[in-house]
This record gives sequence, C-alpha cells and structure tokens, in this order.
Amino acid sequence: MNLVQSPARSCVGLAEAVIDLSVVRDNVQTIHKHLRPGTEVLAVVKADAFGHGAVQVARAAVEAGATWLGVARADEALQLRAAGLTVPILTWLYDATELLLLADIDVSVSTVAELHQVVSAPNVHNVQLKLDTGLHRGGSAPDQWIELTRAAAYYEALGAVRVRGIWSHLSHGDELDASHSRRQLELLRIGVTLARRAGLVPEVVHLANSSGAITLDAPDCNLVRIGAALFGIDEVDAGVRPPMRLVTKVAQVRRIRAGEGVSYGHDHVAPRDATIALIPLGYADGIPRIAAGQASVLCRGVRMPVLGRITMDQFVVDAGELPIEPGEPVTVFGDGSDGEPTAAD
Repeated sequence: MNLVQSPARSCVGLAEAVIDLSVVRDNVQTIHKHLRPGTEVLAVVKADAFGHGAVQVARAAVEAGATWLGVARADEALQLRAAGLTVPILTWLYDATELLLLADIDVSVSTVAELHQVVSAPNVHNVQLKLDTGLHRGGSAPDQWIELTRAAAYYEALGAVRVRGIWSHLSHGDELDASHSRRQLELLRIGVTLARRAGLVPEVVHLANSSGAITLDAPDCNLVRIGAALFGIDEVDAGVRPPMRLVTKVAQVRRIRAGEGVSYGHDHVAPRDATIALIPLGYADGIPRIAAGQASVLCRGVRMPVLGRITMDQFVVDAGELPIEPGEPVTVFGDGSDGEPTAAD
C-alpha cells in the first residue's frame, strides 16, 4: 500500500488527507475490465488530481496501465513533465504564451482561430480536434467542423501541426439509458468520417468519460477518459473505491446544558445535557457549510452529528455521553468500510 499524506490548509499537524495509491491503481484496473480489448485509458488528473496530488496519482495510474494523462490547464501539464512523466498528455485550456512551452503536450483545438494560434507558435504541436456533440461546453460547432478539419489537414500537410486525435465529451454519461450518449457517438462518427475525407488520420478517438466508459459501447473509440472513477466517484456502479480519507483530531471537549446554543446564531439549541467536541476543520478546508445539521464524523466507532453552523476553520459535533478527550482521532470521511461517512455522505 502506498499512502500520500497532505496536511489540511489551516490545520497543519491536526488534519490530514490520506490517499491510498493502491486504490487508485485498483480503480484503473477495474475500469480496464469494462473496456473492449485494445481500448486505452487516459487518467484525468486536473485540479491537483481532484485534490489527491497530481504527480503521485498520475504515476500510480500509469503504473496500473493508463497510457495517457489529461489535465485542464497548461501549468498542470508542465508540472507532470517536470516530475518526469513521459506518457502523452492532453490539455484543453491554454493561451498563446503557454503554447511556447507545450511542444510535447497535446493541445485541444475547437476553432480555426485556435488552430491559427497553435500554428503561429514556434514549435510543431500535436493537436486534438474537439467536436461539440451536445454538451455545448467547448468544441467545434458542427457547422464549422468541415472548415476546421480542412484547415487542420492543410497545416498538417505543411508540417506545421500533427493532428493526433479527435474527441468530444458526453453530456449524459452517468445515465444508464445511453440514448443521449448514442446520439453523441453517432455525431462523432460523422465528424471522424468528415475528418478522414479531409485527409486526417487520427491516432486516437475518444468520447467517454468515467461513467460513459461503463454505459456506452463505443467500438469506434480507442480511448476513454477517467477522472471521477480514479477517485472512487461511482455513479454507475463500476466497482471503484475512494482512495482518500480525511482524518483529524478532537481539538476541545466540553459539556453543555439543555437549552444552550452552539456556534453562530445558535442555530442548534441543545435539547439535553451533552458532551460536545470541537473539530479543527471548516469551510476554508472544503467542509461544505450546507452539511451543518446533516453531516456526521466518526470517533471511537460512533457517528457524531454536526451541531450548528460550520465556520471557516472549525465545527462542533455531538459526542452525547461518550467520554472523549482532546486528541481523539476523528474520521471526517473515508470509503465507509469502518462505518465512517463517505465523501458522498
């Protein structure tokens, strides 16, 4: 088992996000089992791998068989290269200045204007043309696709770019009824056919995200992009597990009497005498304020409900009559195997 321990923002020494990299590897292999033979996996590690540590997670994913990495921003791609990761990387958000640094990174292109920007950069770039098949969040509009593919083929013939892939993004990948996804796949097929007519020969064609990799049979595609599934976000019962546990320690303990209020505004008024515990995490650390009055944590094998408002760096839980002390270990969330809340909870 490989663990990565990351201190929480405001609670160094008091809280840690503990990531089990063996679970990341298991998740990659689990998704692989659902795929057609020969289909490759692109591991999406944007936003610091969903807060799990981009470099460590990327390495684990590659060790487990991922042959591509994907990130949103150029600086994320450069971080992976600086760490020594050599597999192909796709990024889809960049500016003209960043293109100067992205010679060995695949960049997504959705418009002729973006293509001209790439061609104007001093290095020859690998590009992947993105077609909007219905998500309407980036990608070439269908009525501009022929112009884009012809322009890309022209510049490829000149040696100015290499068109390595064609891709799109599902809008309803997490629905077990794949009718929306099948319509998008058909549009992508048409797009690939038009690109081939223009003279392009893409190495990779991809549409499915984590859920779509399970719900959509897409023999035309030879790559899937998994982000959520890497981190145990399982919307379609794929069998993946969360690799992160958020753990901390009780900061303070006190008794309150029935009728006393807790935290700002006294949104919670104690219906009985109770022991309450202060947890040194808050909304600045990512604990959602909406969880107030709904969430719980695990301490001594007991679920302790959150009382009152979650503040910037702390919140209060109800320990009932349990005799606890400052320093007691607390699990805010994990995979649920020990009775603790999950991130979904």
